[in-house]
Amino acid sequence: MVGYDVYVIDFKIMDKKITIFTDGAAKGNPGRGGFGAVISSNDVVVELGGFKLHTTNNEMELKAVVEALKVVVDKKQLVVIYTDSKYVVEGAKGWVFGWVRNGWKTKAESDVLNKELWQELLLLLGKVEIEWHKVPGHVGIIGNERADAIASGFAENGTMSLYNGSRSAYELNISDTSYDEGKAQERSDARKRQAQKAYSYISQVDGVIQIHKTWTECEARVKGQKGTKFKKSLDATNEKEIIKEFGGR
Repeated sequence: MVGYDVYVIDFKIMDKKITIFTDGAAKGNPGRGGFGAVISSNDVVVELGGFKLHTTNNEMELKAVVEALKVVVDKKQLVVIYTDSKYVVEGAKGWVFGWVRNGWKTKAESDVLNKELWQELLLLLGKVEIEWHKVPGHVGIIGNERADAIASGFAENGTMSLYNGSRSAYELNISDTSYDEGKAQERSDARKRQAQKAYSYISQVDGVIQIHKTWTECEARVKGQKGTKFKKSLDATNEKEIIKEFGGR
């Protein structure tokens, strides 16, 4: 696809199962982006990744899966994919088929974003058996943490050193897919908090604390400033707690 720089090395697989860890990143979202994947089977591990100058997190998450499947699609084996992208998993398991029936339009009759990538994925889905695993991001799953590092490396530098060799020589134990449940709960709580309606926003600039009724007001105060703090409160009690946390009374 035009606009991508993709780095991948082919490899041979002789196992009954292929495991893939994927991730995507966009600095600024949209902004400079990259994707990464770690593919393993039997005693083989191959990393792949790529860069795009202007993209989104969702596009890079999707691109990672598409490029990884292109590598393994002719192996005729079960493919197990670990990703922290709800967009990819829900799209691949359901949304994409509705978009096809609707002429690549959403329920709101708008054009499907990343249509060309979804069309590529749809063709690949017909050639492989996939076991999807939607996992929490940044909670210590070794394979996904490495995929994230690859994606971020490409996003930041446009290139990245990639591994292609035996699993025994690979420094990471990607067969361990356990994760820190405490971190996962914290991230879940943070997302729920983010979705809740704000009571107010508190900012601290140069040691001075202010309360704002809207995010626009808070953002205008902290944007471009160094050493600032800001936080959303959910009620009057929480507002007081945050002010105290910021050193106020």
